[in-house]
Amino acid sequence: MTPAPAGPWLSLAVIGASLLLGAWTVASLDRIAAALVAGRRPRGWLIGPVRHGARMLLQQRNRTEHPDGPAWTLAPAAYLGLAAVGLAVVPWSAELSPADVSAGIVLWGAVESLAVVAIFLHGWSANAHLALVGAYRYVSLGLSVMLLSMFVLIAAALPAESLRLGAIVASQSELWNVARQPLGLPLFLVVGLGVTFWGPLNFADASDLAGGTASEVSGPSRLLWELARRAMLVSFSAVAATVFLGGYLGPWLPGPVWVIAKTLLVLALLLLLGRLGARLDPSRFLTALWVVLLPIAFLSLLLAGLEALR
Repeated sequence: MTPAPAGPWLSLAVIGASLLLGAWTVASLDRIAAALVAGRRPRGWLIGPVRHGARMLLQQRNRTEHPDGPAWTLAPAAYLGLAAVGLAVVPWSAELSPADVSAGIVLWGAVESLAVVAIFLHGWSANAHLALVGAYRYVSLGLSVMLLSMFVLIAAALPAESLRLGAIVASQSELWNVARQPLGLPLFLVVGLGVTFWGPLNFADASDLAGGTASEVSGPSRLLWELARRAMLVSFSAVAATVFLGGYLGPWLPGPVWVIAKTLLVLALLLLLGRLGARLDPSRFLTALWVVLLPIAFLSLLLAGLEALR
């Protein structure tokens, strides 16, 4: 059954609420993950993100010398908007999808590619050395991660013989892609850490660059950038849950509940990986990407193609 597109205002409300609540959830889960990894009892995880956001709103906004002001403002908004676009193609049930796009996988690929542009714009527009280094370092690695994503997503779409996310979910009614293609989800999680520059793959805003593209950002601008990063993590997790974990499929509970539960599962896994893994050396990661991960992804795609031909 083809999901029916929701009304425009309902779609905007659902996507907006999902991103805002999702960003708060990411911040809360990240505090819990940090405490667990450190062997401490989690504290302040419920209200802590709200207090942090309030402090950012009241903090003075930093300005560098001769920045590209419009681009500096546009970059976080563009990144947040891309997260919203990615979440819009995720079907919530067999009858409901905010944007039932026939080439949803292609649209998500465009979101990943344009995210690289938004991140680079964020670092370049500040007119500061460390921000620019972070931007260039991310671009040099981000484009390779996009190729990994393409192999993995095409392989996941082959059993459905469609690029529509609703059709990909329907094709998992008997067997989820995480079992059908066991290499797909682990490889896609690497893509997620790269697209959101999170944890061990934080090459854009790393501590060795004093914050990288965000090194000169403070106040409401910093809050918007942090919100956009967390919203993209939510969007990616929802796509991963849809493509590999069967999306809204599941017994007893309504489809939207399954989407939320599976998205939270992927989110928790990404945040734990981000806390447990040390940040990789960029050159070594690039070597591992081309020598190890891309050949594995191509092998997974080849096996999925042979299975589809049977």
